[in-house]
Amino acid sequence: MTTDQRSASAAPTRPHDAHGQAWMVLALGALGVVFGDIGTSPLYAIQTVFAIDGGVVKSTPSDVYGVISLVFWSITTVVSAKYVVLILRADNDGEGGIMALAALARRTVRPGGRRFAMVMILGVIGASLFYGDSVITPAISVMSAIEGLTVPAPGLAHLEVPVGATIITVLFLVQRYGTHIVGRFFGPIMVLWFAVLGAMGAVQISHDPAIIRSLSPTYAVLFVADHPFIAFVAMGAVVLSITGAEALYADMGHFGRAPIRRAWFGLVFPTLTLNYLGQGSLILERPGAIANPFFLMAPSWSQLPLVVLATAATIIASQAVISGAFSVSRQAERLGYLPKLTVRHTSEHEGGQIYVPAVNWALYAGVLLLLLLFQSSGRLATAYGLAVTGTFLLTTTLVLIYAESAWGWSTAKLLAVGVPLGALELTYFSANMTKVTHGGWLPLLIAAGVTIVMLTWQRGRTLVTERRTSMEGGLDEFIAGLGPGTVTVVPGTAVFLHPDDGTVPLALRENVAYNHVIHDHVFIVTTLSQNVPHVVEDERCSFEPLPSPLGTITRVKIRFGFQDEQDVPTALGVAQRQGLAIEPDQAFYFLSRITVHRGKVPGLASWRKRLFVGLAHNAANPSQYFSLPESRTVVMGAQVVL
Repeated sequence: MTTDQRSASAAPTRPHDAHGQAWMVLALGALGVVFGDIGTSPLYAIQTVFAIDGGVVKSTPSDVYGVISLVFWSITTVVSAKYVVLILRADNDGEGGIMALAALARRTVRPGGRRFAMVMILGVIGASLFYGDSVITPAISVMSAIEGLTVPAPGLAHLEVPVGATIITVLFLVQRYGTHIVGRFFGPIMVLWFAVLGAMGAVQISHDPAIIRSLSPTYAVLFVADHPFIAFVAMGAVVLSITGAEALYADMGHFGRAPIRRAWFGLVFPTLTLNYLGQGSLILERPGAIANPFFLMAPSWSQLPLVVLATAATIIASQAVISGAFSVSRQAERLGYLPKLTVRHTSEHEGGQIYVPAVNWALYAGVLLLLLLFQSSGRLATAYGLAVTGTFLLTTTLVLIYAESAWGWSTAKLLAVGVPLGALELTYFSANMTKVTHGGWLPLLIAAGVTIVMLTWQRGRTLVTERRTSMEGGLDEFIAGLGPGTVTVVPGTAVFLHPDDGTVPLALRENVAYNHVIHDHVFIVTTLSQNVPHVVEDERCSFEPLPSPLGTITRVKIRFGFQDEQDVPTALGVAQRQGLAIEPDQAFYFLSRITVHRGKVPGLASWRKRLFVGLAHNAANPSQYFSLPESRTVVMGAQVVL
């Protein structure tokens, strides 16, 4: 059995319905994290449709019915059918997000083939676009709620930006406490939010039940047929009603598939539908309500409390993309596309609930900058949608590749699903291309920057590995040269962490060459990041003694999934229980710290070398990354010229 096969079989089948807890608790937590983004779209989606391009979409019955029909069928097709029903099936051992999907697809296609390399490139681009969306979502969500203040109290407009900036700051400050705390606190608020959404819509629909007819797809088709250009422009704003779909998938590892599905179909989808219908009914009843149909749908006495509730809901919307960004970042790092990141686990029960400080503060800086630059949800809407529609297309492509290779879908079935989805999402993407000159360039610029970082790190890491391997030399030849009289054997246990089990750890080579000593118990430990999220304990470690003329030398392999915490001492404790003669709590740990310098070696452009060196210098401390005890960790340096 190959290493990849072992790692695939090692992935535990986690109980998606509960993850060890009652699904109702997880569903409540999912409401507090996963659905915040899509759940706050009613605040600005319909308003933006009727404001786009100076009001090209009118408040006439044909336009209103057409828009509401487009919104409903967009949510039904893209969110319900594609993401909640189809995409959530493609979970990488319970983990979601486009990087996890790309890794899953790569496992099922032929190694070395064209698609093998392509799926990870698509995953990198999709993840980069997700970061672009993650910077805009908190800003537009919070501002759209704060702007509701001007409905009951127009004189407070000057406070919108300061209040928004304060809320954003507090949100990012509390991330360190974890999504399980955030989710449990936000979950009840979101239940109230969705109940209010549904109640507002139902009351307004009772004034004119005829709006329910807009649920028929014929109104969307007629709208497109009668006004193709206007419908095309409108779709650039209609897409705002589904922008939380990718965050929904990326957050799957935090709560599981079944709780997300039950919460969506049991509460979120019905209440969103009622609210959009209600906004359509209000616009037909009072055309002037297109200025802010969400808040104007509420009675005047309730508008200020609604602003408070909406603000809380938009904070939660921001949480959805922040949590998703943490998950995608760790997946990218473990797959070799980002340098080692400091990752803090914030729950003792859910391994997917993490906090990544570097990503948190990078997002905070980007969100705050956008809020201060654009200063209103209307301006932010001009930049919103392009990144997420690009991610939609890439996710569809990847899931179709996976469906063919893993699920055995026929060509006819692939076309039946792929053609309508692809056509719809391509239309959304094309409609949003018109936003490029009005701010849409910003998420594209962010995505391009992240893509360059990821691909540069992956290429630079490959080149550094080649240079380092040539410096280390073969392990068998090194051991054969350890004859009596060449070095002194000293008592103790030395663990050398080393990425290549066929070469000599530089720390070990330097210890022998300059100190002329070797410990009587040497363990060469190689950590392997597998193409699965989790590796079960029984399959985590393997070891073999190596023939040595001095002391004992044992080669140990530790396998981690890309969502596992890479705790080496704990893993060695697992190996000890399996028969490895080691005392992890008494061993000394040796690290070979590689310092990269820019040189004239070919293989990478000069500016990309500068970028790689900067990333390498800011990577997480390896002793902390591998959870090594500081008092028993020795770091020995070496230099590599790139």
